[in-house]
Amino acid sequence: MPLPSLFADLGSFDLLLSVARLGSVGQAAREHGVSQPAASARLRQLERRLGVALLNRTPRGSTLTGEGALVADWARTAIEAAEALAAGVGALRVAHDSTLRVAASQTVAEYLLPGWLVAVRSAHPALGVTLNAMNSADVAQRVLAGDVDLGFVEGPDLPAGLHAERVHSDRLTVIVAPGHPWGRRRRGITIAELASTSLVSREASSGTRRALESALVGSGIERIAPPLLELSSTTAIKHAVAAGSGPAVLSSLAIAGELASGALVEIAVRAEPGQPPLGLRRELRAVWPIGRQLSGPARDLYAIARK
Repeated sequence: MPLPSLFADLGSFDLLLSVARLGSVGQAAREHGVSQPAASARLRQLERRLGVALLNRTPRGSTLTGEGALVADWARTAIEAAEALAAGVGALRVAHDSTLRVAASQTVAEYLLPGWLVAVRSAHPALGVTLNAMNSADVAQRVLAGDVDLGFVEGPDLPAGLHAERVHSDRLTVIVAPGHPWGRRRRGITIAELASTSLVSREASSGTRRALESALVGSGIERIAPPLLELSSTTAIKHAVAAGSGPAVLSSLAIAGELASGALVEIAVRAEPGQPPLGLRRELRAVWPIGRQLSGPARDLYAIARK
């Protein structure tokens, strides 16, 4: 049953209890942080709503009428229940703000989130953080299910119900082992050659793989070769490529060290005349359920990521 509008303003009843305890509207007003005229107006409005006189007003102060004393006794139980509710909600908020649950695609989890989490921990030293690294599709599902407070994805597609905001950009890079035939080509390879070559790849729901497939389709490619190998982590793919298994396409964030050391070689990809170029840049996005506002450490982590 909905709460009657007559009793929606518990603050006026709380003010009445203060008058009963302090014996003065002025003292009650000071305790509640309002002016005496404002307190008097609220109490008169309460009397009009209830239809009974609550106070005997005299030059020496204010005392409760018989009806006022009864109302005050009944109101005391409601006020105490409201205070208990407020305390319980406050305890829940403290518990919620003491932990941060994050799910992120592997690229974000391995190469960006460590620095972001160090920054958020400096603002919340007692914060406990749980980070789950998984593919973008699984991140989206965990966020929708309410299992985590904030997610980060790298794939181009998102299920309905998620709000997404760009926090970083990335570029996909074609890589091979030193000595691979592609490495001897001055002009690199064509988009068609890349599409027709079986690559060392992540699973089908990986954000990196989905971004590559989307870019190939955007360049007019209709058929894409099946993977040479499907591996579950970026690190495994890098080792496989360096060992000579075949080419791969990975985030530039993930391979910067290997390119600098010469363990892997970057291959340029060119479009044929009249063909749209291959769009290998992508956005990394923070995601949370539509209609929910970020708060506490999750809001702070999002702000840090955007910087």
